[in-house]
Amino acid sequence: MKRCPNCNRTYTDEALNFCLEDGTPLLGATENNETMRYGAPRSTNPPPTEIYRPAQAPTPPPPVVNRAPHFQPQWSPGPVVQPRKSHAVWWVLGGLAVLVILGIGIGVILLAIASINSASNSNRVIVANSNTNRNANSNRLSNTNSARANTNSTPSLPSSFSDDFSEQKWTVASSDFGNLWYVNDEYHMRSKDQTYVVMYGPSADYGTENATVQVTARNVDGISPASGYGLTVHGEKSKDDKLEDYTFLIFTGPEPKYKVLLHKGGTETSLVPWTPSTVIRKGTATNQLEVRIKGPQLSFYINDQFITDVTDTANYKRGRAGLYTSDVHEVAFDDMEITR
Repeated sequence: MKRCPNCNRTYTDEALNFCLEDGTPLLGATENNETMRYGAPRSTNPPPTEIYRPAQAPTPPPPVVNRAPHFQPQWSPGPVVQPRKSHAVWWVLGGLAVLVILGIGIGVILLAIASINSASNSNRVIVANSNTNRNANSNRLSNTNSARANTNSTPSLPSSFSDDFSEQKWTVASSDFGNLWYVNDEYHMRSKDQTYVVMYGPSADYGTENATVQVTARNVDGISPASGYGLTVHGEKSKDDKLEDYTFLIFTGPEPKYKVLLHKGGTETSLVPWTPSTVIRKGTATNQLEVRIKGPQLSFYINDQFITDVTDTANYKRGRAGLYTSDVHEVAFDDMEITR
């Protein structure tokens, strides 16, 4: 084996004389004059075995109990502290001011609610289930505050009164029972399925005692409400908040017909059952409904032609004109006139 003395590379080829890396002449193994150093010889005699004896934990000294010296307390006056000026008066005054403000706010809210209730109470909206005999108790979207005995007690009602529905006097609402709204100077009504909606006039001007009441009605979508739509008179709630009125209904489907109902104590009674009539215009055509009231006698007209009459056996006499629709199809009312 040969070795390069400059880069220490080794070569096994004996025929090679110069380092292939840097060209330095190679030295043979016998020419290496470096001293080989060997470590000290390892001792083969191990030290004698010693027995391990764990050190015993030192015994802790007994605890030291600090005993406070017995002494008699002595009173020593501290520094004199001037009491702070109390701010309780300001808190009390602030609380009173807050209460006064709250009281004023509550009073304003109560007045606003009373005003809203007064406005809504002038419009009487009554809805009820549209069962076959319609004997279900009615549900009111807005309540009336006076019993029938006090209705139309004002003696100074005008001899004639008209409402062309160009001014929004009647209730506008959307509920689980139906929808009421104005459009194009008409008052539109639509009930929900299996219910009917009754809307009483918004003021005493709509009173029907000894009056002739006219209104025009039309079916908007061409499909007549199955249970009819039309005009109510003597409309008022009872003392126990039940629906009471006379109702004149028409059906404008393929076979037109009319009907007269009595609502008393929330119960609906048919005074004149569905009766066919060629006087009634079909589809979306407008029909004029009229009720002429003289004492207990009520006479019903359609398009200026007499249809039928009934006697006011319920002794209502007073009450307001109103509007009625049933089921889900839209109807519109216009040009109500009341003469006395």
